[in-house]
Amino acid sequence: MRKLLLSLFITGSLSSYAQELPKNYNELLKEVEPQLISWRRHFHEFPELSNREVNTGKYIADFLKTLPNVEIKYPVAKTGVVAVLKGGKPGPVVALRADIDALPVYERTPVPFASKVTNEFNGQKVSVSHACGHDSHTAMLMATAKVLSALQKDVPGTVVFLFQPAEEGAPGTEEGGAPLMIKEGALDNPKVEAVYGIHISSQTPVGTLKYKSGAFMASSDWFTIKVNGKGSHGSQPWGGVDPIAASAQIIEGLQHIVSRQMDLTKAPVVITVGTINSGVRSNIIPETAEMTGTIRTLDSKMQEEVHERIKQTVKTIAASSGATADVTIDTKTLVTYNDPALVKKTLPSLMKAAGEANVSESTWVTGAEDFSFYAAKAPSFFFNLGALPKGTDPKNAGPHHTPDFYLDESGFIVGVKAFTQLVFDNATIKKGK
Repeated sequence: MRKLLLSLFITGSLSSYAQELPKNYNELLKEVEPQLISWRRHFHEFPELSNREVNTGKYIADFLKTLPNVEIKYPVAKTGVVAVLKGGKPGPVVALRADIDALPVYERTPVPFASKVTNEFNGQKVSVSHACGHDSHTAMLMATAKVLSALQKDVPGTVVFLFQPAEEGAPGTEEGGAPLMIKEGALDNPKVEAVYGIHISSQTPVGTLKYKSGAFMASSDWFTIKVNGKGSHGSQPWGGVDPIAASAQIIEGLQHIVSRQMDLTKAPVVITVGTINSGVRSNIIPETAEMTGTIRTLDSKMQEEVHERIKQTVKTIAASSGATADVTIDTKTLVTYNDPALVKKTLPSLMKAAGEANVSESTWVTGAEDFSFYAAKAPSFFFNLGALPKGTDPKNAGPHHTPDFYLDESGFIVGVKAFTQLVFDNATIKKGK
C-alpha cells in the first residue's frame, strides 16, 4: 500500500514539479558521457589523500576555467574548488557537492586504470585508492557543470559547485572537509538556499537511486580510552593491576550499552572498538592500555546519552579492577539530515531523472558523511546512486573502503541527470508550488 500511495503521489506530482529541460539537453548528455568516464578513470588512477588533493584540485579548476559563464574560486579549504554559474532566468541559489579525496586502501580490482599510487599516512607508507567512489562524484559534478554551462540562458537561479577535499577526515590536527569549506564562505557568496549531494553505492543496483527523508546517515564520533593499571610480572598478576584484562571487560560493557541500555526502536546505535594497543612482551603485564573506536547514532539526544553512558561504563569497570581510565570523544560528523519538505518537493525530480521504478526509499545508514555540516546550514538532500553491475549479488560486491571496491560506470550519467533536473526544478520550488 505504501508503494502504491508513493507511486500515485509521484505520478500526480511530476507535471507539477519537474520542469521540461531544453531540447538539446539529451544531446549534451550523450556528448559529455564519454568525457565523464574518462575523468573518473583519470582520478581513479591518480588518487590523492585528504588535504593532499593538489593535482586533483588543479585538474578540476583548470577544466572549469574552460567553461563559459562559470566563475572559479580556487583554492578553497586548501585544495578544493568552488564554481558559480549564474543562470539566465530567475530562481534560487542551489549548491551541488562532490568530495574529491581518496583513502589509504590497497586496490585489488582488475581494471587497467587501477591505482598504483603510494603515499604517507600517519607516518606509514600506504597504498592509496578511490575505494569510496569520490572519483565518480567528482566526474559527475564536472559533467553537470559542463551541461549546465551550455544551457546557461535557460538555467533558473544560480548554481554553486562544491568540489570538497578531505571528506574522509583531515590528517592529524589539520582543519579540512566541509567545516573548512563553510568556514571559508563556500555557502555565503552567493548565499546558498539548498544543497544537494550524491554518494555512489557499490552494493546498490546500477542506475537506481535510494533516499530517506529526515535522518539518513549517522553521526560519527571517535573515542579514545586509556586504561591506567599497574605493571607486574606475567606470572604474578596479583602484584599489579592488569589494564588489558580491564580493557576486555570495558569492550564487553560498551556492547551492553547498545544491546541493553538504548532504545533501538527509536534509532540504531553502533559502538565499535577499532584498535587496542598495550604491552611489549608476553610475560609482562603493562601499565597502560589504549583503545580507539567509533560511535554511530542517528538521533542527537541519543548521541548525548551514549557519550555519557560510555564515560560512566568505562570509569566504573576500570575502578572495579583497581584501575583508572580516561575517555575522550571527538565529533567527526553530524547526523546527515534530509529536509523533509525539500525531499517531498524534489523527489519527482529524481523520478524523472532515473525513472520512477528506479527510485526507492532506503532505511537508516550507519555510515557517516561530512555533508551533514552543509545540511546544518541550509535545507539539504543527500541520496545514493547505485553502481552494482546487473546480475551481481550485493553480498558478493566489494564494500566501500575495501580493496575490491568496484563500480559499474554505466549509471554515472544518471547522477548528472539527477543534478541537472534538481537545478531546473528548483525554480518551481522557489515559488512554493
